[in-house]
Amino acid sequence: MARVTVEDCIDKVDNRFELVLLASHRARLISQGAAITIDRDNDKNPVVALREIADETLSPGDLKEDLIHSLQKHVEVDEPEPDPASMISGDAASVFADQSAEDDQPEAVTFDRMSEEELLAGIEGLVPPEKSDDY
Repeated sequence: MARVTVEDCIDKVDNRFELVLLASHRARLISQGAAITIDRDNDKNPVVALREIADETLSPGDLKEDLIHSLQKHVEVDEPEPDPASMISGDAASVFADQSAEDDQPEAVTFDRMSEEELLAGIEGLVPPEKSDDY
């Protein structure tokens, strides 16, 4: 039986904590019946997992993706939203179609314009706050 050390695996996975996570995940997969990629040599599953990582028979990146996927509880899939007009049948569809045609046109945006003279007159009309002894 060949002894596997952390130094054999740390070249492939830089972080020791990540190495433990990946090896334990792979050991669980082996115990669930996943095929091993090396000779077992009467080793237990964690040792086999470490040897697979050290011998690079499995990619650490693939193991990491598989671990992340196994821990996800909800995977959100972006699907296109159905057209609301296609879900409405009959006369109501024509009413909504007329309204949506009006909604598609941009509204004219108007701004209040102020000349420079009006701005200066407004600023001059401001009264400074009274000084108090509190400050």
